[in-house]
Amino acid sequence: MKRTFLYLSACATLLAAACGGGNSNGGGNNAQKEAQAFIDSYTQKYVDLYTRASEAHWKANIEIKAGDSTNSIAEQKADEATAEFTGSTANIEQAKKFLALKNELTPIQVKQLEHILYFAANNPQTIADVVKQRIKAESEQTQKLYGFQYLLGGKKVSTNQIDDILKSETDLSKRLAAWNASKEVGKTLKSGLVNLRDLRNKTVQALGYKDFFAYQVSDYGMSADEMTQTMDKLMADLWPLYRELHTYMRYELAKKYNVKEIPDYIPAHWLSNRWGQDWSAIVNVKGLNLDSVLGKKTPEWIVKEGEKLYVSLGFPSLPQSFWDKSSLYPYPADSAVKKNNHASAWHMNLDKDVRSLMSVEPNAEWFETANHELGHIYYYLSYSNPKVPMLLREGANRAYHEAVGSMMGLAAMQKPYLVGRGLIDAGVQTDSVQSLLKEAMNTVVFIFFCSGTMSNFEKEMYSNNLPQDQFNQRWWALAKKYQGIVPPAERGEEYCDAATKTHINDDPAQYYDYALSYVILYQLHNHIAKNILKQDPRATNYYGNKEIGSFLKTILENGSAKDWREVLKASTGDDLNGKAMLDYFQPLVSWLKQQNAGRKYSLPEQL
Repeated sequence: MKRTFLYLSACATLLAAACGGGNSNGGGNNAQKEAQAFIDSYTQKYVDLYTRASEAHWKANIEIKAGDSTNSIAEQKADEATAEFTGSTANIEQAKKFLALKNELTPIQVKQLEHILYFAANNPQTIADVVKQRIKAESEQTQKLYGFQYLLGGKKVSTNQIDDILKSETDLSKRLAAWNASKEVGKTLKSGLVNLRDLRNKTVQALGYKDFFAYQVSDYGMSADEMTQTMDKLMADLWPLYRELHTYMRYELAKKYNVKEIPDYIPAHWLSNRWGQDWSAIVNVKGLNLDSVLGKKTPEWIVKEGEKLYVSLGFPSLPQSFWDKSSLYPYPADSAVKKNNHASAWHMNLDKDVRSLMSVEPNAEWFETANHELGHIYYYLSYSNPKVPMLLREGANRAYHEAVGSMMGLAAMQKPYLVGRGLIDAGVQTDSVQSLLKEAMNTVVFIFFCSGTMSNFEKEMYSNNLPQDQFNQRWWALAKKYQGIVPPAERGEEYCDAATKTHINDDPAQYYDYALSYVILYQLHNHIAKNILKQDPRATNYYGNKEIGSFLKTILENGSAKDWREVLKASTGDDLNGKAMLDYFQPLVSWLKQQNAGRKYSLPEQL
């Protein structure tokens, strides 16, 4: 499952997520006028630097050449220039000065100034040498990750090829070889990750944050402990369902691989995903064999079909520059030039230059992913309007971007939509429980990787300064506790299996965004299904409904100009909670209990 949303790099991630801009305003008192003048000046310089950095990062991600550091040096210099400005002592002092007068300023001015100061914390020029070291280290880490040549049986392979083996191969020895090959990159990344952890912590500590994890969480107006408690509550609510899924999966996989002794924990190489974050490949829904249908399409058709969905809702066609400048399709496995193989969406200039980086192939996974990534693209385009200042052109919060993308990916995979698009026959008989099971094997399973393994590992790494000789041990201890997954064999500390996940390196300490995004996703989808479509949330067809488009536009077009809590309350009538998600999957619980009758449950009743 390719779910990431890339805001350039770790440095630019924070730029996109945290900075604010302003609109010139002739009214107001002297404090407001002076603050606005500062915000406007900051905006002008920032947009120029942001655009330059975007281009540098884009090239570095689509043009990776072994032994050629030209692009990485260029992106490093662009990041240094951005950091020097956004973290300048003058900008820090100005933001603090005006925030001391916050009672005299407008709320949106206060919001922007707080964002500017927040971003400065990741690039404070009071410790310029440390910031430069961090930027250099981030660039080098990215090059190591995406420039890595995977080998299987001595032959060059791509990550797509490894994933294909894990999805379809039934020979456990071949699966093990592919899984092991996917983890080799971690060895080359470990020392760089340790260095990045230390540099990231030092950077934000200079402006008073306890550590980098706490700094990232603060963007939600929460402490690290509050975020952890939120994740724990979400997992506790979903644990009974996950426990049923885990039990079912152990027995089904053992049957698939002709293993007589059922393991208490799932060996990682038994699963179709390299990190065990998506188990859905094991479920084949009768009548919904999309791979066989989509395999006859072209990669170009996949992306164009995604665009049609959004246009049918009333959104504009994608700008021609999207098609001209994006990198949508995979390079050959033996290509001398590599690219970032993780799907992402890019807002190059905070205006109409939008691009996507994908490796689309004609199958169901990429069909869903393409719809997901276009959700980000249309979010960018929606808030790139005159009402939203340039530097407030971001999601209501980081999770909102993922929520919208994932919701559109979900909608594009539901039976009524697929029937309407002619991808399956209207009269085909499908098993609704199996369809729901497949979705839960994706969505619910992902929550425990996200909220449990990933978020806890990064919190321990940054907040608790986890010793490097415990990285692999803790990673697998967390995977066992939260996912019920174990490695195929003992893995020592020469490995760094956590670092094989791209977000650990280049989108750090934000993985809880995905968990929150799923909560928001089901709240939004539930509202659309019940209040607009008047359909079962598990069987909807968004296509052609302009009212859905209007509903989404009211959310998307404001960017971050409105508080995310207010946006959620205004759009759904509810606060953040997992009720919609729990209700959605409730019909699956009784079915799973029937299937698991007489089977051994190896996970505890309570997490």
